[in-house]
Amino acid sequence: MGLDGLVNPYTITALDGVAYGLLLFTIAAGLTLIVGVAGVFSMAHGTLYLAGAYLAWHLADGGWTGLALALAAAMVVGALGGAGLATAVRPLTDRPLDQVLATLGIAYIAADQFSTVFGAEPRSVDPPRAVADSVNLGDYQYPIYRLLFIAVGLAVVVGLFWFVERSRAGAVVRAVVADPGMAAATGLRTGIVRTGVLVGGGVLAVTAGVLGAPVIGPAPGVDTTILVYSLIVCVVGGLGSIRGALLAALGVGQILTLGVALAPGAAAFLLAAAMLAALTIRQRTAPPGRPA
Repeated sequence: MGLDGLVNPYTITALDGVAYGLLLFTIAAGLTLIVGVAGVFSMAHGTLYLAGAYLAWHLADGGWTGLALALAAAMVVGALGGAGLATAVRPLTDRPLDQVLATLGIAYIAADQFSTVFGAEPRSVDPPRAVADSVNLGDYQYPIYRLLFIAVGLAVVVGLFWFVERSRAGAVVRAVVADPGMAAATGLRTGIVRTGVLVGGGVLAVTAGVLGAPVIGPAPGVDTTILVYSLIVCVVGGLGSIRGALLAALGVGQILTLGVALAPGAAAFLLAAAMLAALTIRQRTAPPGRPA
């Protein structure tokens, strides 16, 4: 069977789901580590994505230089945002409800400032001109930038897995996830680890905003949407689990694209049913004495 026989509207939509899922993974991977390692329940994570999307809109000029400038700015903004968040929630350690309220307040203030500075209307962000065209997939056209984004997303997956599973710093992060008290007793400076994770998660979220802006452009309310989907990925995938976040993000991506195409009126119910099924399976398969 040739490519023409394999490619149909649903396979194109499924490919969109892969791109969407990898975007959600890039955002949610940082959040799942922030919650799982730092113990910070941040409601401002979607705000960081929106900041990156507005950076892309403001700095992107249709060339690679503008994208490079936006990515460089994303590194700085993400690091400052993560460090600022770490400072803001430090007095609220072990007080999750207060963390939620404090970071929710930060998110509301930032959203208001974004609307004041950039306006209340949605903004569109074009990819670099060199990858703004489409490529033939069978009888269909597919944006080159989305294929490039999928490749970049897969590189992020490989990089994060290497960091968490193979690097020395990743071993420290895993130790803090597994048993913060024991990690501190062995001499690990868990406070520095938590701050580092917040900074890294901030960089990931803002960078995802820059790269994902041509897919999900900046607009009021995007921060809330991204936060909700990221929280779903974190809960379904398991807090602190990069592997679980990847599987959950890809699943959510397919439900939000292929599910909408197949059953437009039931997409929200499909997402809720998938969440319930995943949580039920994890509860039943969790080792005795260990939370699911």
